[in-house]
Order: sequence, then structure tokens, then C-alpha cells
Amino acid sequence: MSTAFERASTAADAIKNRCGEVPRIAVVLGSGLGDFADTLGDAVHIPYQEIPHWPAPTVIGHAGKLVVGSVSGQRVAALSGRVHAYEGHAQDTVVFGVRAMARLGVAHLVLTNAAGGINISFGEGALMVIDDHINLTGNNPLIGANDDRFGTRFPDMSEVYSRRLGAIADQAAEETGVTVAHGVYVAVHGPSYETPAEIRAFRTLGADAVGMSTVAEAIAARHAGLEVLGISCITNMAAGVLPQPLVHSEVMETARRVRGSFIALLEAIIARV
Repeated sequence: MSTAFERASTAADAIKNRCGEVPRIAVVLGSGLGDFADTLGDAVHIPYQEIPHWPAPTVIGHAGKLVVGSVSGQRVAALSGRVHAYEGHAQDTVVFGVRAMARLGVAHLVLTNAAGGINISFGEGALMVIDDHINLTGNNPLIGANDDRFGTRFPDMSEVYSRRLGAIADQAAEETGVTVAHGVYVAVHGPSYETPAEIRAFRTLGADAVGMSTVAEAIAARHAGLEVLGISCITNMAAGVLPQPLVHSEVMETARRVRGSFIALLEAIIARV
């Protein structure tokens, strides 16, 4: 049976054969945020099912394709959709796309997600640069035997999200007129939404937003030596913040509403990386 490293390498080779110039930057697009992939110039579209070993997402709002194209003179790989542990996937599968990007030769990774707002100063549609995370999923993609070809056994996590890229995001926001906040993202397993009591506990821990993705990918990316930027779109307020139930359709609607600002911010960030 092939190893995770060999599978990621096989996928990277297949992508390289189709995309030509290797991208320096990869962007993972979260729920409802996939429209950015369709803005790339001179683009090559590759459905995930055409890439060896690549898992296909099953959640609404995750298109399931890799688009390699150009933004502001930069070659970029946009992963339109991701898989989640709550779909029944093992951690190796959840981080497969990130590892394939590392094997492809990508140096910088932008992780985006739709998140629930814990910080009551955030409004729906706010964009939050992730400064740090809290992993409450009960899992880690590095559990098990370490493959030194990916990275060291005990990778440092004191700066998971690059301060340099965070500063670039602030510069891009100022130029485009897009307002961004900064905060801490807490990851939970899902797929059920959190309870009001859990949200109160997360707020006490110092979390500003909550979601069901991103953290495993960030860990795997840092393990592989990628520079990481994280951006959350606050698509809904978390449980108990507002007197209403949480529904996925609200997540999708808010993501559509901020499409223009989100794309403008990403383009300006990529131009500076």
C-alpha cells in the first residue's frame, strides 16, 4: 500500500503535467467562497476526481475542483472545496490537498473558511484574519508514524499563521477599503453546531470565531514548511449570540453577499506575497 507521501507526490505530478508553470501560492476556499476560483486568468480547471487519490467533498458550497491560473501576475492554485473529518474522513484525507500542494512546490498557503462569530463585536459578513487557533477537534493530522519527507516529528507551532502575511492582509485591506478584524479561531469536529454553553466556554478561552475546518490543514502545512495565512468569513453568529437557530443556508447566503469584498481582498493579498 502506498504511503501518504507517495499519494500526495503522485497527485502533485499529475497536477504539474496539466497546469504548466508551478504556482507559488495556493488558496483553499471554504463554504460558499469558491467563486474566487472562477476569477483566475489563463486558468486550467481540474475536477478533483481527475487527480489521483484526491478526495471529493460532499458538502454544499464545496465545488470539488482545482483551478490553476493567474492573479496580478502571480500563478495561483485555488482549491474550490475541501473535505472535513465530519464527513467520515481520516486526518490524512482531510489534509491531502495541502500536502499535495506542498509536494507541487507551493510556498504560501491561504486557508479560508466560513465561521461562526463568537466575538460579539463582529457582524455577519465580517472578514477575520486568523492570528492563532485552538484545536478542540480531539485530533491531529500528525498522529502516527512521522514521515520525515513531510517534516520533523515535533514541528513548532508558535507561529502557525504568519505575522508577515497577516501584515500583508492588513495592507491589502487598507488599499481595497475592505474592513478586516483579527482574532483566534477555534476548531471543533462537527457536524452539529455548537451549543450556547460551548460558545460561552470558547469565549472564555479567548476564541473569536468557531468552525469545523482549517486547523488540521494549518498544522499539516506548517509541518511541511509552508507559510500560512488564515481568513475566516463570519457567515453567522454562533449559538446563543442571537435568539435564532443556526442553518447552513444562512452561511451560504452571507458568503454570497460578501463575495466582492472577499475576492478583492484575496487579489490584493496575492499581489503582495
